[in-house]
Amino acid sequence: MADELALDLDELRHLQSIAKRPRVVSLISSEIRTLEKLSKEAVSAPPSHVPTPISTAPKVAPNPALKYVTLGSFSWDQDNEKVKIYVSLEGVEQEKIETEFKPMSVDVKFHEVQGKNYRCAIAKLNKEIVPDKCKVLVKPTRVIITLFKASKGSWLDLQFKEDKLKPNTDKDRDPMAGIMDLMKNMYEEGDDEMKRTIAKAWTDARSGKAADPLKGGYP
Repeated sequence: MADELALDLDELRHLQSIAKRPRVVSLISSEIRTLEKLSKEAVSAPPSHVPTPISTAPKVAPNPALKYVTLGSFSWDQDNEKVKIYVSLEGVEQEKIETEFKPMSVDVKFHEVQGKNYRCAIAKLNKEIVPDKCKVLVKPTRVIITLFKASKGSWLDLQFKEDKLKPNTDKDRDPMAGIMDLMKNMYEEGDDEMKRTIAKAWTDARSGKAADPLKGGYP
């Protein structure tokens, strides 16, 4: 703006020097005084700054994932209606406990316990519980987690354990399968006489002439 005022003043002063009529000279002089005043104000005024845009986006504080020490050792007992889990841990504050009870799982987190975070979790319980009734009680040297059973009765174990004695193939379910395999191996590895004997036994068995091999022997 100051540069434009200076140019205007130069041009007005040039016109004032060549003007002849008194009225024109007076008008030019008046305009020169006005522009000179504006020029002084522009020079003395502090430079204007473009305002920095202010972000209105909400500030989200960084929340790094907390690290937990897993509590793998604990004891438990039960009665007909509930199960109690005893966790040996000192310095726990009730208001700094985070719980997540589900019908078949338990996850209890203890925050800021002597500078550490601890966690007691059971991914799959032996039987269902009632999440809304479960609770955690803090004692001076331990924590008691009470789980209420969905159905009354005794649990054989706290955690669910899959039955490892499951049949893997049809052979395990068919009592004849093992005998058939044995006969096949004997035929493949035997001599000509053995092969003829097994072939005859096989033919008789298929035609119904042979005795039940489970009861022993062939006729």
